[in-house]
Amino acid sequence: MVEQIETAEVSNEKRKCNVELDPVFITELDRYLFGQGRNYKIYEKMGAHPGTLFGKKGMHFAVWAPHAKAVSIVCDRNNWNVTANYMLPLENSGIYEGFIEDMGYDELYKFAIHTQRGEVLYKADPYGFSAEFRPGTASKTADVSNYKWGDADWLSKRAKTPTFAQPISIYECHIGSWKKKDREEKNGFYTYVEAAEELAEYCKDMGYTHVELMGIAEHPLDASWGYQVTGYYAPTSRYGTPKEFMYMVDYLHKNGIGVILDWVPAHFPKDAQGLADFDGTATYEYADPRMGEHPDWGTKIFDYSKNEVKNFLIGNALYWYDEYHIDGLRVDAVASMLYLDYGRENGQWIPNKYGGNGNLDAIEFFKHLNSVIRGRKDGTMIIAEESTAWPKVTASPEDEGLGFTYKWNMGWMHDFLGYMKQDPLFRKGAHNMMTFGMSYATAEKFILVLSHDEVVHLKCSMINKMPGLYEDKFRNLKCGYLFMFGHAGKKLLFMGQDFAQLHEWNEAVALDWYLTEEPWHKNMQNFVRDLLHIYKKYPAMWALDDSWDGFEWINADDADRSVFSFVRKDSTGKNSLLFIVNMTPMERSDYVVGVPVNGRYTLILNEDGNVDSKQSKNVVHSEKQECDGQPYRISYPLPAYGCAVFRFDYHK
Repeated sequence: MVEQIETAEVSNEKRKCNVELDPVFITELDRYLFGQGRNYKIYEKMGAHPGTLFGKKGMHFAVWAPHAKAVSIVCDRNNWNVTANYMLPLENSGIYEGFIEDMGYDELYKFAIHTQRGEVLYKADPYGFSAEFRPGTASKTADVSNYKWGDADWLSKRAKTPTFAQPISIYECHIGSWKKKDREEKNGFYTYVEAAEELAEYCKDMGYTHVELMGIAEHPLDASWGYQVTGYYAPTSRYGTPKEFMYMVDYLHKNGIGVILDWVPAHFPKDAQGLADFDGTATYEYADPRMGEHPDWGTKIFDYSKNEVKNFLIGNALYWYDEYHIDGLRVDAVASMLYLDYGRENGQWIPNKYGGNGNLDAIEFFKHLNSVIRGRKDGTMIIAEESTAWPKVTASPEDEGLGFTYKWNMGWMHDFLGYMKQDPLFRKGAHNMMTFGMSYATAEKFILVLSHDEVVHLKCSMINKMPGLYEDKFRNLKCGYLFMFGHAGKKLLFMGQDFAQLHEWNEAVALDWYLTEEPWHKNMQNFVRDLLHIYKKYPAMWALDDSWDGFEWINADDADRSVFSFVRKDSTGKNSLLFIVNMTPMERSDYVVGVPVNGRYTLILNEDGNVDSKQSKNVVHSEKQECDGQPYRISYPLPAYGCAVFRFDYHK
């Protein structure tokens, strides 16, 4: 190995004849912007790209390894010989570039990093566009250019639609366990093409506006669900090629479905081929383990103080928007990035220069990233999974905010699930858990989430969180879903929750789709479908999510009966909806509820789903009598676990 390192120390003059391109592929401006953290299309130069050297076609390679002694390219063409294709270090940049003649697409390669300690590390390409199927760990040359997109109408409409004044109902999906094919190849995984067509059909039928895809960036371990990434620029080979993933996004767009990806800039695994100690030193991560490692997760933390690392991540986010036309990123584990003491005891973390626990580097990174995304003005979004009360997560950087478009409302989720698990006889003691969320509903731009995290690790499926016997569980869950969709905030449901999947989510097996033919599960699916379509149809349910003008409690204090009533409004103040939810098995045949205006109130949905609004029995006229602090009232026999949504039809 020492001889190999010595061989690497040949003169630059000798190396030039092997690797230098004319003109230089990575220019002085490229290197300058990369060093400043502002080369937003750095992925067009780093990694593997077709090029020409001395009239010969081949593949150009570039990698950042600032503390390496030397770097070489290893691949099938050179029999993985670490001395065959050394790379040229580019002055004052830490970047190495190289060229292999006649090399084309779909070829495996790695970088051999010769360290200062005399080791050779075999690393996958951080900017690689593709990777071989696990358990293989090599990068694969891939073409991400010249895909013929057909979603121009979708992109145009997206750019013209106000970001917040639109319905957003997200179907969170893990392709590998959504459905399975009866074939041995790649564990029976659906391909991107197969998933595209069936997902589009399902989401359109159900009424979802977006899908959020888990685990798309390449990752070695299925059980990590895609949250321990080794290929940030590579759509996972589990389901196909980069262009097949483009097809999936394109197909969903052409069917009116937006695409959101999980994105993981919080940490990365220690796998030998990955980013950890990339050039023999802490390259992408903080050197001090008190900042550079997550003690709970056994993973590395990006060093957000390094411009090249920030550029890697910001360029990666923009890559998914630009090259794959995705509509949004959901940023995982934001709290772990913001807090220096996240998951640490006293003495295990380093305060910032002001003595606080905020990671100033990560804060600046988010403001930089989100300012760039906001500046695009193309309707794309970026969503924070942030589980604390960190202020101004969705406020603009100019207003001292982090700049995210939306924030997952984890506080609402914990309170909601805590209440729904209660025996109905004891829910009156937890009534405030359901009303508290509206006290801060406008503090951020929120998405209400019932995600994959809530149905794993012995937390039970949604249906099995519900109290009572078999049929009562379904009635309880319907009440919960109606309350969720009536509450202010955009919506997210994890796959299987809409038909009451029985077992906890397991990434290794498909959902139990046969349940959709069982009466109570089919009834649940139909109810959620009706709810989703009503949500899309009526702007009162989403147009003013971030404004106090969009929501009004009718009775937030009916704890003894565990009944909730409230009104959702649109910007006109006329096309309002009245929601009533009975969270107990007690029938309220004499139920009356206050209403703000005189007129006709038409029932459009109840616990059985959509109702025929043309039938006279579903039309109720208000009475001039004070109730719940309102000047009018209506009477409605409220069944056990009764759900009701009324449309306001004013008298002229």
